Amino acid sequence: MRHIPAVVVVGTDGSDRGMSAVAWAADEAALRDHTLHVIHTVPWLYGTPIDPEAGVVPEDVIARGRDVLEAAVSAARERSPGLPVEGELKAGSPARVLLERARTASLVVVGAHGTGLAARLAIGSTALQVATHAPVPAVVVREAEHVPWHEVTVGMDRGETEGPAIRFAFEEAAMRKARLHAIHVWSHPGSAGPGDMEPLVYDPAVVGEEQGRALDESLAAWRAEFPDVEVCGEAVHGRPARILAGASARSDLLVVGSRGRGGFPGLLLGSVGHAVLHSAHCPVAVVRPVSRQEES
Repeated sequence: MRHIPAVVVVGTDGSDRGMSAVAWAADEAALRDHTLHVIHTVPWLYGTPIDPEAGVVPEDVIARGRDVLEAAVSAARERSPGLPVEGELKAGSPARVLLERARTASLVVVGAHGTGLAARLAIGSTALQVATHAPVPAVVVREAEHVPWHEVTVGMDRGETEGPAIRFAFEEAAMRKARLHAIHVWSHPGSAGPGDMEPLVYDPAVVGEEQGRALDESLAAWRAEFPDVEVCGEAVHGRPARILAGASARSDLLVVGSRGRGGFPGLLLGSVGHAVLHSAHCPVAVVRPVSRQEES
């Protein structure tokens, strides 16, 4: 069994989105009764990793970095009084630093984008790299705070009965005392067996009922393990990214796996995960499979 450290890591650059990530992470750390570790990075000097305390980084850069970090730490403590909060100023690539710190954390949180050119993009490069490569669940906070819906949404594959993304979604719903909306989006009926061709003609109503039954069967064991969580299972015909993004408008958190099943198993972040990071209306949690080596 893999030991899960009681630490939530969040990166901030001092922007509005960065501070929104800090606020979300503070709430999450309080829910989990974990320590919050806030990180702000300053640029490398000539591309060389350095220690901000070593006197190589210009003092004004260090001073600005300390101001950003102190503001974020203060905001987290004010948000959740009594929450253990640590701050760290580090030189280097924000994504690299966050991924390194995530190795000893239960969760890593980052804003969707920050200041400058990145602020005009749907999602910044740091958020995308962290969501793609994090060894633990990674949450990307896209928007400022909104009225809570008391609902967590998770995207499920057909016939999926286990997996870290589903467990994470159930755990989040249980902690938040929220309803879990489990969505399976199908675009065509699956084959009847190995080697069978998918039917060219089918009745969407009939297939929809079959997909719904399969989803209910997949959720049965999870309902038994989390009896206090209200679960709504829904099988929907359409495009997964579009359906999940739409559902996110009525959710407090959208949970997806780091990659889907099908023809692209080598991708670290599947097309659906990539799309919802750009279009979701609520924070998105990307949860990757845990390797056997990590479980031991």
